[in-house]
Formats: sequence, structure tokens, C-alpha cells
Amino acid sequence: MLEKSYEPSAVEDRVYADWLKANAFAAGAGAAPGAETFTIVIPPPNVTGSLHIGHALNNTIQDILVRFNRMLKKDVLWQPGTDHAGIATQMIVERQLMERQQPGRREMGRDRFVERVWEWKAESGGTIMNQLKRLGASADFSRERFTMGENGAGDDQMVRAVIKVFVELHKRGLIYRAKRLVNWHPGLETAISDLEVENIEVKGHMWHLRYPLADGVTYEFPIKDEDGNVTGHETRDYIVVATTRPETMLGDSGIAVHPEDERYAPLVGKFVDLPLVGRRIPIVADEYADPTLGTGAVKITPAHDFNDFEVGVRNKLEQINVFTTRAAIIDADFIPAKYRGMDRFEARKAIVADLTALAEENPARGLDHVEDKKIMVPHDEKSKLVVIEPFLTDQWWVKADVLAQPALAAVREGRTKFVPQQYENTYFAWLENIKPWCISRQLWWGHQIPAWYGPDNEAFVAYDEADAQALADSHYGKPTALKRDEDVLDTWFSSALWPFSTLGWPDETAELKRYYPTDVLVTGFDIIFFWVARMMMMGLEFLDEEPFHTVYMHALVRDEKGQKMSKTKGNVIDPLKLIDEYGADATRFTLAAMAAQGRDLKLSIQRVEGYRNFVTKIWNAARFLEMNECRRVEGYDPRANRLPLNRWIVGATARAAAAVTQGIVDYKFNEAANSAYDFVWGTFCDWYVEFAKPVFMGEDEAAKAETRATAAWALDQILTILHPFMPFVTEELWAETGKFGAPRTSMLILSEWPKLDGLEDAEADAELTWLIDVITNVRSVRSEMNVPAGAKLPIVVVGAGETTLRRLVAGTSLITRLARLEEISPQTEVPGESAQFVVGEATWALPLAGVIDIAVEKARLEKEVGKLDAEIAQIDKKLSNEQFVAKAPEEVIEEQKARREAAVERRHHILEALKRLS
Repeated sequence: MLEKSYEPSAVEDRVYADWLKANAFAAGAGAAPGAETFTIVIPPPNVTGSLHIGHALNNTIQDILVRFNRMLKKDVLWQPGTDHAGIATQMIVERQLMERQQPGRREMGRDRFVERVWEWKAESGGTIMNQLKRLGASADFSRERFTMGENGAGDDQMVRAVIKVFVELHKRGLIYRAKRLVNWHPGLETAISDLEVENIEVKGHMWHLRYPLADGVTYEFPIKDEDGNVTGHETRDYIVVATTRPETMLGDSGIAVHPEDERYAPLVGKFVDLPLVGRRIPIVADEYADPTLGTGAVKITPAHDFNDFEVGVRNKLEQINVFTTRAAIIDADFIPAKYRGMDRFEARKAIVADLTALAEENPARGLDHVEDKKIMVPHDEKSKLVVIEPFLTDQWWVKADVLAQPALAAVREGRTKFVPQQYENTYFAWLENIKPWCISRQLWWGHQIPAWYGPDNEAFVAYDEADAQALADSHYGKPTALKRDEDVLDTWFSSALWPFSTLGWPDETAELKRYYPTDVLVTGFDIIFFWVARMMMMGLEFLDEEPFHTVYMHALVRDEKGQKMSKTKGNVIDPLKLIDEYGADATRFTLAAMAAQGRDLKLSIQRVEGYRNFVTKIWNAARFLEMNECRRVEGYDPRANRLPLNRWIVGATARAAAAVTQGIVDYKFNEAANSAYDFVWGTFCDWYVEFAKPVFMGEDEAAKAETRATAAWALDQILTILHPFMPFVTEELWAETGKFGAPRTSMLILSEWPKLDGLEDAEADAELTWLIDVITNVRSVRSEMNVPAGAKLPIVVVGAGETTLRRLVAGTSLITRLARLEEISPQTEVPGESAQFVVGEATWALPLAGVIDIAVEKARLEKEVGKLDAEIAQIDKKLSNEQFVAKAPEEVIEEQKARREAAVERRHHILEALKRLS
């Protein structure tokens, strides 16, 4: 006997252990002989990570696809694993050492520190994988991989994959070493990726500076009035530039003006004397300078600004670095002595003070004026405390523009598609404008770059030190001491190999041959550039085939008001707490039911509570069937049913299974989940179970037997189509209901997806749809007209044809019981003061005289319509106000639209009620 209530906490761990014991997640588990493959590689979460709501959505969708395809009897592999997360992991271990007052990284030395990180991984690195198991993830954990391999040793297959790619790309001229600008983290003293940079708006300043023209040059500068009209000219011997970072002026090597800017045309090719420094720098013509912004003249600091770097390359300007790796001013002869060694922000204050003093001495140089301004400042994404600097340094680079061409063609030619398709445009935009990819990091935790340097800094790239030594000895003509590059590779470099390195590449393994290319990648839109595109590049370069045929981009999970979740706002929803309180099934179903393509999820706890109630509804329905002896019958044939009720539910079950199937196949997970929900709650529980009760209580044993067998069959199909979404409760019910009737041949996870084609019965559908329409309409009238719940009313049927009269004979008892009616009588005329509705060819009339005051009720409804009209007009006025729409937060706009939609719908229902009273 089923327990009275379903307790997820008492079931989930046990069921998950049963799946593991049955090896149900293993590659190929339950597959039909000769089955086609279905492969997904998990986007490897950081080994430092804990499960957040984005992970929960991502892995719920993956698990739906995996469980669905496994039940289609395909040879399924869901490949799990974690990423070594170079910066995050090193930071955690360094912080741990500091908190424990133990020797730091540099005191320890590289080898001991790396050992310490491996120790940390062994102790704490499995957290997120265990949390995914709580969600119900059915990945093949026996094949779990780590981007650094088992122990980071050079002979480890995962390490060999990374080394092979680096060495081969270098041989092909696609990896090179060069001095270029990078995002530099002064705290960690390493280059970082764009994804690890967050631009934060802050209250800042724009300092406008006067740079004096060299060699006594002057020019006529136009003076304009407020309307932009030129009112005269002023002879100037200086040019005004503006900056938010005055300290970088120490590295200025030019000033750019637009080639068509007539104001500065005479100055192109001339020079200025850089204030405080005295360096003579040229004025160049470059289209980067925008004549409409500020003065139209731009100071160029190629070593400390990405745009300036490009201007500098085009105009052959000197690249002058003024910062140390910790963002202090360097000790160099060209730097005024007082600034040397200063922190960048201290130097800023000192330079501004000196420029102010300079202007007081000579108006042609120094500070012109200061403008208060909100500016975007790059910070490190993790702490949001350290300001990131563009920094000129020697790094290893990939010629991404070359690798991008096949990756572009793969999507353009349809071999890989994005769902939703709109993300193709993002992919194209990035790959068509791709820059060299910086792949080196100044860290100790990660794949150490396989390059060794000779005494003249000549680099020898090789698979191991012995190969590098042989190359060096040949190059120098004698044995020569080498030093290995201390840098490690960008984490995204090893992640780019994930679809094939996890399958054993560079070895020619059976798994690689069977499961590559994979099928679907499920990921977030924010890493199209950093991960998706790079996997495409590497897969095509090294295996000559796209790593997946479909990229499903899920949206962002926001709070119920549409705001992005953040710790500072206090609106973060922890999926583990949801699982603790509501169960994994309710959590998963909520995420799936809200996962509409291309639309962010607005997650509310109320939705999760609602789907917990859905789990309870399924459990209670199963208990009801159990109490009424609804057991599976061996050899049951749904096509042989005699009763319209059972023929109808069989057809409805088939339609629901088809809708769920189509939703999953089309990656419309919300439609699939909602189709299942509507059928199970609405059709099966609310209607079929209610209609079956009189049969169970009746004396027709054949009807009882057929209905019991049909109900048990339908419950089996329900458990099957719900399993990808709600694996725990469905597996538990599958096991419990399997204790009676024919023995189960497998656990639900390894059972077969329903094939229910050809089971629909048009005649039975029409009959039961009619019955439901009648009952629903009566209930609506009673609700809209404020008919007391306990009042049993007669109803009159006018104009009933033969089909309706025949259906009435069979359905009267159900209609009167479920619609709370006293009797149903066919008549020729509609009684006065009655509410009417039409079903089929007949008009149904519910006499309300003496039950409610018709005039008062009409007045009440008309008054409510007036209120709704006013509310709709007020909302329309707001939404048509351009200023309101421009200034109001997005969530406020959405709330207004939702209120309007609800008001319009309510107005429609009230007008229908008034129509009935007429």
C-alpha cells in the first residue's frame, strides 16, 4: 500500500542509489541492439563551484534530453566532469594558506604549491558533482573527467590532449608568442579573459588636459555658440584632450584627430610636448577620433588602452608601458622621479595636482577643467574590487581568425544549428570580428605551457623536455641549458577540447569512435564566444568534424520581478534549498515548465510550491487507483476497450505523449512540461478519475475490470512521459505499482518511451468532450453569477438533437453530480430569467429566478466592466507614455503588461456572463 503522502526526502537518496546500483547511467544502458547514439557533454562546472540556479536549469534540461533518449532505447552517453578553474582554484588555496597562517605560494615553491592544490581538490573538489546528483542528474559518473586529468602528469591522457593541440597548432603557425595588450589583474599578476572582467558603472571624472604644441606652432580654433554656430576663432598654441585615467598620460605617444576634422587639419604631422614628461609626440590622423565627442582630439596610449593599441599599430606609434605587474608606476628614466613606485591611484592624484599647478603657471599646458561623469570601469568579475588594467606584455596567442573560418562555415551551411536561431547572429558577429586569443596565464595551477627557452629567449615548443632539448641542441649546435615557460594555459584552452578529450583523444579509443561527434550542447548564452565557438574551432581543426549538431541556448533565471539575481540584492534562490523544501521533482519541473526559448525565466517560490502540489496530485491519484484495485493486466490491449470513457482516456493519453515527445524533440521544454501537466492534472485526475468513480462503485463487473485495467495502463504511460521531468516520484510509483500484476522487466529509467500511434477514437473523444463542456459551462455560470455553492438547480435543454439526447441518457448522472444540478429536462423554450450557454446544437438554460437577483447581478457585472475599462485605459496611458517606458525598470513594464492582460481576460469573462443573462 502506498504511503498516505509522498516525502521526497525519504525517497530521493534511496532511488538514486538504486539507479547507481543498477548501473542505469552507464553509457549504453538499456540501449536496443545496434541503436544509434545520443551524446551530451556536460559544460564542466568549475571544480571550486557550488550548484546555483543556472546550473540547476542547465542540468535539468540536459537530464530531460538524456532520460528521454535513453527511453527511446538509444545508446546514450552523458559525459560529466569538472574544469580546473585556474584563477578561482589558485585563489581559494592561497586564501586558505593565509587563513591558516601557513607559508604562501612563493615561499612554498611551485611544485609544493601545486601538490597542495591537488590535495584541496581531493578534499573539496567533488562538491558540485554531488550536488548535481541531488538534482537527479543521470550522467555516467564512472567516466567523470577533469580538465587536468587524474593527477596532472604528462602521461595522463587529458594532459596529453592539451599538449598535442598546443604543439600541433604551433607547428601549423597558429600559435605564436607576441607582445600585445591583455586584461591584466594587478592583484593576481596575470592576464585574464574578457569573461573574468566586469564593467561596473561608477561616479568618476573626465579630466580635460591642455597639451602645448611644439616648435611654436599655432592654429585657429573655431568658437561656437550654444546652437553650434561658429561665432569666431581663437588662436591656440595647445590642443585639449580628455581622459578618465590621467596617470596613463605618462605613456602617451601620440594624439589622434579625425582625417576630415577641419579644425585640426593644419596640425596633422605636427607635435606636442607632453606635459610633466617633456616627450615630443606626434599628432596623427585616424578615424578612431570622433569629431562629435569632446574636442575631437584623443590622447593615444598604445600600451594601456585596447583602442589606442590599434591606433598605435596603424600609425606606428611607440608602445610605452608605465606600470609594473602590480600597477605601480615603473622606475624608468623617462618617468619623473616623484611618480616612480607610486600606486596607480596615488599617481593619479599627484599628476592631477601637478597639472593643476602647471595650468596656473602657463595656460597653454596642464589641466583645462574637470567634468564629473559616470563611467564604466573594468573590475575583476569575482571580487569586483580590483580594477583591471589593459597591459602590454609578452603572451602566447592563437590565430583565432584562421580557426574561425571553418567554424563559421559549419553554422552557415547548417551542419550545426543554434536553438533559438537568433543566437547564430551573436556567433557570427563575434567570429567575423575575432581577435587573437591570449592563451597564457601567469599562474601556477593549470596546464604548464610546453615551451622551453634558450639563453637568448628563443622558444622551443615540444611534447616534453627531451624533445625541446633536442631542438635546442640542433638550433645552437651544442648542448644548451633551457628554462621552461612558467606560465600556464588559459582554462578555456583545455575546455575547448572537452567534446573529444573526454572520449580519450588523442588516443583512438572505442568511445571516441562511437560517441564523437556529440549531439546537443546545452549551455548559456554568455559563453558562446569563450567556449562554444572554441570547441567548434578545435573539433574541426583536429577531428575534421563539428563537435555537435545542435547548440541549445537556455536563458537566464531571474527573480519573480525579472531582476537578475545577486547576493547584494538578496534575491538569490538556492536550488539546494528548493530541493530540501519542495523536492527535486518540483524544482526540476518548475525550471522545465518555465524554460521558453529565448525568454528569461522569472522564478517564484509560488511556482515551485504549485508544482510540489502537482507531485502530490500524481501520488494521490496513484493511491486512489490502488485503493480501487486498478492493477496492470498482462496482455491488456487499449484498442479493445468497450466503454467510451476508456476509449477516450486512451486517445487523450496518446495525444499527451505525442505532445510531450514533440516538445522535447523541438527543444520546447516548457511546452512539453505543460502538455504533461495539463493532461495529468486536468484530463486524467480532474476528469477521468471523477468519471471512473461511479464505475468503480457500480455493479457492472466487466466495466469495472476494463476501467481498472485502463486506469493502470494510463498511469504507466503518465509515469513514463513524466519521468524525464520528475524522475524520483515516477520511479518510486513505477516500483510500487509494479508489485501487483505482471512483473516489471526493468526500472522506469530503462523502460521504453510510449509508442501510442493509432489509439485515438474520434467518437469517444466527441462524447467525452461534450460531457466536459457541459459540466464546465455550468460550473462557470454558477461561479460568474455568484450562485451559492450548496444550491442544486434544475437545468433546461432546448433544441437538443438526437445525438445530444442520446448522450444525456448516458451522462445525466455524471452531469448532475459534478455540476451540482437537481435535474436535466429537455424543453422547447428557454425559461425567463435564466443564464444560457450553447454546447453543440443545444441551448442550455439555468433558471436563476429566486436564486439570485438578476437585476442586481447585472448591475454588479456592469459596474465591474466599468472598473476594468478604467484600469485598462490607465495602463494604456502609461504604456503609451514614451518617458514612462524609457525610465521605468523592465520588470515594472512587464508587470503593467501582465495586469492589462489579466484585466482584458477578466472583462471578456464578465461580458460573456452578461451575454448569458440577456
